[in-house]
Amino acid sequence: MTAQFTPAGTLTAEDLGTVHLIGVGGVGMSGLARLFLTRGVPVSGSELREWPSLAGLRALGGTIHMSHEASNLDGVDTVVYSSAIPQDHLEMVEARRRGLRVLHRSEALAAAMTGRRTVAVAGTHGKTTTTSMITMVLQQAGTDPSFVIGGEISEVGSGAHHGTGEYFVVEADESDRSFLIYRPYVSIITNIEADHLNTYGDLANLEATFAEFARLTDPDGFIITCADDAGGRRLAETLRAEGRRVHTYGESPDADLRLTDMVSSAQGVRYLAAIDGTSLGEFRLPVPGRHMGLNSASAVLAAYLLELPLPAAEAALAAFPGVRRRFERKGVADDVLVYDEYAYHPTSMTLALRTLREVAGDGRLIVVFQPYRLYRTRDLQSEIAEALGIADELVLLEVFGPGELRQPGEGSAALVEAVPLPAEHKVFVDSWDAAPAEVARRARPGDVVVTMGAPPISLMGDQLLEALSARAAGGPTAGGGVAIEGTVPGAPTGGGAVTPDGAAPAAG
Repeated sequence: MTAQFTPAGTLTAEDLGTVHLIGVGGVGMSGLARLFLTRGVPVSGSELREWPSLAGLRALGGTIHMSHEASNLDGVDTVVYSSAIPQDHLEMVEARRRGLRVLHRSEALAAAMTGRRTVAVAGTHGKTTTTSMITMVLQQAGTDPSFVIGGEISEVGSGAHHGTGEYFVVEADESDRSFLIYRPYVSIITNIEADHLNTYGDLANLEATFAEFARLTDPDGFIITCADDAGGRRLAETLRAEGRRVHTYGESPDADLRLTDMVSSAQGVRYLAAIDGTSLGEFRLPVPGRHMGLNSASAVLAAYLLELPLPAAEAALAAFPGVRRRFERKGVADDVLVYDEYAYHPTSMTLALRTLREVAGDGRLIVVFQPYRLYRTRDLQSEIAEALGIADELVLLEVFGPGELRQPGEGSAALVEAVPLPAEHKVFVDSWDAAPAEVARRARPGDVVVTMGAPPISLMGDQLLEALSARAAGGPTAGGGVAIEGTVPGAPTGGGAVTPDGAAPAAG
């Protein structure tokens, strides 16, 4: 059954009283908790394991319970949950029994936006990076925006902030239709591709819902889409035919903000930008990838349309540090470079792996991949396999699908067979602990290793570095035995696992 959400209204963050967040450790929920705390709203939360974000929340005055108990709701006025939390969760049941206000994360976030001009970024890929770039452009322009992002801006260490300015930047999640409760002043749609079809059924319904989201944009505001994306082009044509204010960006000749002479290398990406034939100059990013250039172009276009100083946009992008779990460099050990990357959809995987190939240079690319969701792995198996074929070596873990039941023939054992690599260059490991040792066995000096996919795989980077360091020292290279919530080391991490509170963001 499709979840129903209450549209944004006049409710404010202060109206929520004391707020309790179930699964407070995940990126999305911890960001919301941080926003409330810095705004002066009392916050508590419950978790089952010590996520890195929890220490910061405690430092801000948050109360964190390391268990799920009915007593956690004592003194609470509003309970907030994400789409990863089942309706029969004991704290959800207790909240309804007590008659407390119960809000989806997006509804609580909408309350925090009341009275601000919202800049909402949606799309199948690139939402987090684009939201981060726009936030930094607004900050550089001196507007002090509030923001909640589905990731942490590297070197800033936070995915949320309560600012004093008029703008509120938010990553708008389409996975469960919850982005339909927002009422943006600026709507940005980076791209539209088939994903979350467990919610939408088919691409046509997904595109129709993105159009519904765009129509919620304030008539005094505007909509931005990518002219290089087929779904974005169709959306722009539909909305323009309705008389709505739509602006496009991309390398396409008919884009309103057109990019030319784009060059991507291991040192970063640069391009020339012009709007309606008028040059805006050159823009540079210190992170590589043509897709990063496209993401940044939406921020340039938004700044231009908001009449912000373009030198501020240029400076912000030139200093953009990246986003954690988006092409994040974890370290080097035994002359092997280790990255972490969130991509799990075949399009974003392909873009990320091609960019990592640029970084690898003469070295090989080794991918440690944990697929995210059984339905996606099943429905897009051939496309995911083709993307993984870009690698020189593949270490594949079981699908991370909390709450899903794996049927015969589904999962990573089937996926690994479909990957177009010789058998000796790909392996399926059904144990988390086995992966670091397998990587250490395969990696050579000069190689690039990337952990990629579902949220838990982000925890493996440090273990890989430890295993490689141990190899260099002549010691054992086994993993450190990190348990993923709802699983046991050595067991597959697929269907039937207990839903890990906060581990799976709503975008899954």
